[in-house]
Amino acid sequence: MTTAQELDERYGRTRKRRLPWIIAGAVAVLLVGAFGWMIVANEMNTVGADDLGFELTDEHTVTVHYQITPPRGQDVICVVEALDEEFGIVGWKVVEIPAIEKHSEAITTVVPTVAQATTGLVNSCRVA
Repeated sequence: MTTAQELDERYGRTRKRRLPWIIAGAVAVLLVGAFGWMIVANEMNTVGADDLGFELTDEHTVTVHYQITPPRGQDVICVVEALDEEFGIVGWKVVEIPAIEKHSEAITTVVPTVAQATTGLVNSCRVA
């Protein structure tokens, strides 16, 4: 004679354990949510910087023109470089820009050099 348990197993009526699946699903949702928030928080503090041009003032000076797009109300630090014809760094300057309330702002920075430069550019900008 067959028991009720044997009949349940034979015809697929076994009790499935749902608790591990519920826990795994909840953990997955929390991980995806945390990862999504980290991406959003990182993008909120991103500073955009675009080169607008440069002027070779003399043998030891380059003037770099650039535009920044910072988060509103945040101080910004930018690194501006002067390069020679072989793309070696011949001068650089760290510029601290106080918070601006506009969407973007054009900035001009004079970079002293140790040799003749052929270009000037913004290396990076970040929230201070």
